[in-house]
Amino acid sequence: MAKAVHPTARGAALDRRRALKMARSAHAFVRGSTALFYRWLGEQPNHRRPPEGPPVWICGDCHLGNLGPIADAGGRVEVLIRDLDQTVIGNPAHDLIRLGLSLASAARGSDLPGVTTAHMLEELIAGYQLALEKPAADVALPEPSAVRAVRRRALGRRWRQLAKERLADSGPTLPLGKRFWPLRPEERADLERLLETPEVRRFALDMAAPGAEHIELLDAAFWVKGCSSLGRLRQAAIVRTVGDGGPRFGLIDIKEAVPSVAPVALGAEMPADPAERVVEGARALSPHLGDRMLAARVAGAPVFIRELKPQDLKLELEQFTRDEAVRAARYLAYVVGKAHARQLDKAARRAWRADLAARGPGDLDAPSWLWRSVVDLAGRHETAYLDHCRRYALAAAA
Repeated sequence: MAKAVHPTARGAALDRRRALKMARSAHAFVRGSTALFYRWLGEQPNHRRPPEGPPVWICGDCHLGNLGPIADAGGRVEVLIRDLDQTVIGNPAHDLIRLGLSLASAARGSDLPGVTTAHMLEELIAGYQLALEKPAADVALPEPSAVRAVRRRALGRRWRQLAKERLADSGPTLPLGKRFWPLRPEERADLERLLETPEVRRFALDMAAPGAEHIELLDAAFWVKGCSSLGRLRQAAIVRTVGDGGPRFGLIDIKEAVPSVAPVALGAEMPADPAERVVEGARALSPHLGDRMLAARVAGAPVFIRELKPQDLKLELEQFTRDEAVRAARYLAYVVGKAHARQLDKAARRAWRADLAARGPGDLDAPSWLWRSVVDLAGRHETAYLDHCRRYALAAAA
């Protein structure tokens, strides 16, 4: 069992953990280097730049790990974008390139040939265009086995599974160790004050059950979770609510919101507060998630809050076959396309779909800007990944 880290040593420990996570694979490095992605994308020559799609809320960090099954307040489950930290009103082409790069990186990690990446990008565009054509339809697309397995597991999950994974065996407490570290006394006090504010209290009670009137903080900890959030305020809290059906436990996620590195569309109007921006973007892109989120502040820092549902899972597509890779590209692009399309009227969807219909080089049925962007960025990320591994190895040896 890993030992919990004392708050005074938290910063250095988080830096080491982030470096280790990003050194584990090229795909992990891609996931953790959003700022580099946009910097390099902006350095491409003009003839390789993506087209300016209609300004809509975009994920901003649309890689594989940021999609997965999400439950709405009533427990209905759908595969959606699940992480909106970087969401902005921007160019939807950026989500397509980010997803294409993530798929290409995962394909290389699965030792698939380069031609598979070409087919994946073709299917990515096909799935996205299908969503623009039929955004409200329930289109039955073949699911990759990994997506199907995760979705089925999500449908069958209940609170006891979430508690078994996250909580201590002794009761409704957070087990200090690898995932959860102790809070400073002032951090605990700040969290208690947060739960006492009328907005947050009403939010937690509404999420609990009809008739709930009492809420109590049972335990809280610093949550070591994710690559992009390491080093920011991230807390988990167990609360107990009492309503018509008796006591109920809930696991609350409190996460600091920071300015996005994704480019914003010219003239776009968004909330100035980062937490409010994340919540508004989530409601546009993933209503299941956005409708159970709330923007707030802890010790002056903007945070967004959500109650975790047992059905909320992330996709783990680190290894897959050629057929699974191609199916994943089409299916996940359709998920992203629906998130964009629901924000557009019919005319805007038709115009954007026409812009995407341009063929790529040779016989490639994907736009040349998508192919060149993914190829160029894959090369730059691979070089940066190897440099990162070298620096990490030298630091670890020292």
